[in-house]
Amino acid sequence: MVPGMSTLSRRDDFRKITVAQGEARVSGDADVVLTTILGSCVACCFYDPVERVGGLNHYLLAAGSDHNPGNLQRYGIHAMEVLINEMLKRGAMRHRLKARIFGGARMHSAFKDIGKSNIDFARTFLRDEKIPLVGEDVGGFSARRVEFRAGLGMARCRTVTGAGPPTVVNTPVAKPTPASEGDVEFF
Repeated sequence: MVPGMSTLSRRDDFRKITVAQGEARVSGDADVVLTTILGSCVACCFYDPVERVGGLNHYLLAAGSDHNPGNLQRYGIHAMEVLINEMLKRGAMRHRLKARIFGGARMHSAFKDIGKSNIDFARTFLRDEKIPLVGEDVGGFSARRVEFRAGLGMARCRTVTGAGPPTVVNTPVAKPTPASEGDVEFF
């Protein structure tokens, strides 16, 4: 488990564990639901169907040049390795893992498409590690809520609809009118 500020709640006979940015959680319990909310971030769910253990991570950026070890959890490679290692500790086998990815929305049209970079990283990582990608709900312009019943390998993703990426409107800035001679300005 990655240290952080997750919350645990109980509703509908399920134990919900919130996975925040930079965290990874693993469970083999059928009544545990790992949940997270994503914008341009990506979450990857791994599941081992034989051991019946699953996990979910949530990363902010595909890669970075931050050399501060405390910030590593925000990057995809760290998030993937932490999640896989936690699953192996719970008896999962790397060759049996199956994956689903979620998120990677383009949340603002004026900024770099961080979501696409995050999606590309996840797909490349899974391909290179020979972990089958069995499902995804990625891209677009909407935030998502992911719920993953880790012990059963069941994932559900809901989008927040009705909001496209905000557009940048270039409004001319009014030029200040110069003060006439003899006027006094108080601040």
